[in-house]
Amino acid sequence: MSSELGKLYLIPTRLGDNPPLEVLPIAIKKVIEDLNNYIVENEKSARRFIKRITPNKSQPSLKLKVLNKYTTESERDTYLNPCLEGISIGLLSEAGCPAIADPGADIVSLAHQMNIKVVPMVGPSSILLALMASGMNGQSFAFNGYLPIDKNERKSKIKLLERLSSEQNQAQLFIETPYRNMKMLNDLVSILHAETRLCVACDLTLPTEFIKTLPAKLWKNNKEDIHKRPAIFIIQKD
Repeated sequence: MSSELGKLYLIPTRLGDNPPLEVLPIAIKKVIEDLNNYIVENEKSARRFIKRITPNKSQPSLKLKVLNKYTTESERDTYLNPCLEGISIGLLSEAGCPAIADPGADIVSLAHQMNIKVVPMVGPSSILLALMASGMNGQSFAFNGYLPIDKNERKSKIKLLERLSSEQNQAQLFIETPYRNMKMLNDLVSILHAETRLCVACDLTLPTEFIKTLPAKLWKNNKEDIHKRPAIFIIQKD
């Protein structure tokens, strides 16, 4: 066993199909050139991303472990074993930053338990980019993931988040499965107080990027077609 542990590099990826080095720093290219061991959500897309970053890298030399909803806890607990032999590992998200709204958080937690150094790298986060561009409170905010699918539960959740945003002066962020985006937008317009601010930010960093913040009442006549476009929703009632 190596006396020096390998490191866990948290490697952000693109938010869409734009050239990687338009949105990613050169430091990521250098790390990917050096690493052959990765933990990924999808092997095919991870290999494609690595090839885009480093076209000359040997694909057969890559050792990829898949981390998704089908990964067992016992499998996951072995994924960092190469670090014990002094071999560093890259943790790749499907989009954006690893461990943020992403299953990689479990691997990062495991790394800390194993005393493995965690190295977060700079890259795009749709959550932070949307908040930056929203004009809402960047001092106090909460990311809530997906809202309930059930109509009544969703309405209650939206009302709760709206109330919290007012009581705590806190921006409330959430996401939806892209093919249900328009339904989400329609629900927000019908449920929110007329003056509650609503930001919709989609296709962030892409040529088709759309970001707009308006009172809920004004969205009725300003509905962008965001069907199947990755989006962040933010609300805040002043």
